[in-house]
Amino acid sequence: MKKFLLALVLVLSLVLFANIKVGVVLPMTGGIAAFGEMSWQGIELAHEMYPKVLGEQIDLVLVDNRSEKTEAANAVSRVIDKEKVVAIIGEVASAHSLAGGAVAERKHIPMLTSSSTNPLVTNRKKYVSRVCFIDPYQGAAAAIFAYKNLNAKKAAVFIDVEQDYSVGLANFFKKKFQELGGNYFIEFFKTGDQEFSAQLTDAINKNPDVLYITGYYPEISLFARQARMLGFKGPILAGDGAEAPELIKIGGDAVEGLYYTTHFHPKGAATDMTKVFVEKFKEKYGSEPGAMHALGFDAYLVLRKAIEMAGKADPKAIAKAIREVKNFPGATGMITINKNGDAEKSVVIDMVKNGEFTYVTTINPANY
Repeated sequence: MKKFLLALVLVLSLVLFANIKVGVVLPMTGGIAAFGEMSWQGIELAHEMYPKVLGEQIDLVLVDNRSEKTEAANAVSRVIDKEKVVAIIGEVASAHSLAGGAVAERKHIPMLTSSSTNPLVTNRKKYVSRVCFIDPYQGAAAAIFAYKNLNAKKAAVFIDVEQDYSVGLANFFKKKFQELGGNYFIEFFKTGDQEFSAQLTDAINKNPDVLYITGYYPEISLFARQARMLGFKGPILAGDGAEAPELIKIGGDAVEGLYYTTHFHPKGAATDMTKVFVEKFKEKYGSEPGAMHALGFDAYLVLRKAIEMAGKADPKAIAKAIREVKNFPGATGMITINKNGDAEKSVVIDMVKNGEFTYVTTINPANY
């Protein structure tokens, strides 16, 4: 009997003092490792500031998806089956979130992506949500900025056929740009391509007012370099896939003046948490934060808020609570997660100026 009571006390102790495990699946190596590293810095900062929920310690389990679709699904399976996490923060790229999200949905574990903007990521899912706006917002905002602010009437749209993010962003840009009165033509490329002179020569011969490149920073920076070498002097516009320091390192002077849609800029957001986040980030890392940092920070805080609202570390209750988060003051602004699991927010326009990401304006597509 004494042995039984001792064992019972031990089990109860383990339950009482059990930590809450949260998986974090990011590209820490591979082609878009910079996105993963920046997101992780934001998540780490938020965890340091708010390490507990419901009186228990939150344990983060970081797994690298190596910037690959297949590994993205494997990584999500690993944190669920082996690490027994109750929720997942991630992934970064839409293609990775589509692959990993299918696993999370099937296993009924909530997954909260910080920066995957393709609408399909959350489509018909109950367990996959996000703290970023979706591509219809981002693509429409880019079209409005191109037409209204840059006075562009003809756009060359470059699409990465291997990235769901790129295809989606281009589709919503084209739709809105045409509604506003503009016209467009398209050119295609693939992830990993390094030579774009054929597409650019064809595009420049059609005399576009703006180049809209819907890929990620490795290709965008090379596009910009080659476009300038071929003599294109007009504006170049991109999506949030542009925002990484590597864009400027690779692109150099060619990306000066490049505009892109994004989620955050220290001078463009408007909550008390923004100021706290920027101050704490500078203290910890010695530099100003970018959008990926802020989105990672917000993903952790929104998930923590949802666990608090659920009142227990139960995956089903957490998934439901995430979609009940309203007017949450995050680093990127006020965050409301709608019934589809998407964040409703305005879109920030930044540009590269003097080798830095500089705030330009904020656009709310709902107003157009």
